Amino acid sequence: MGKHRSKLRIIADILFVASKSAKKTWIMYQANLSYSLLVRYLAEVLDAGLVRFEGRAGRYRLTRKGQEFLKRYDEYEKSRRRLEGPSNDVEREKAVLEEMCFNAK
Repeated sequence: MGKHRSKLRIIADILFVASKSAKKTWIMYQANLSYSLLVRYLAEVLDAGLVRFEGRAGRYRLTRKGQEFLKRYDEYEKSRRRLEGPSNDVEREKAVLEEMCFNAK
């Protein structure tokens, strides 16, 4: 199976869905969360002031702080991916060297 998402990735997924104004069920499905995880993370993003709940509409909306989070998270992900490429190259080279040393015939 694939890698697990980080806490920051889950929050970013929730905020991305909420940026379009969404109900709880839509956030759960679009962010690919179980109900229990949704409840836990929604409480966290509400407490942090990243989203607000509009009771009459029954929707969650992104706040300015949430918009700033998404912008900064996007920049973080771009930087992480740029750094990940060279790191993967180094790990592949290490594996080749280890194979040359330890799997000699």
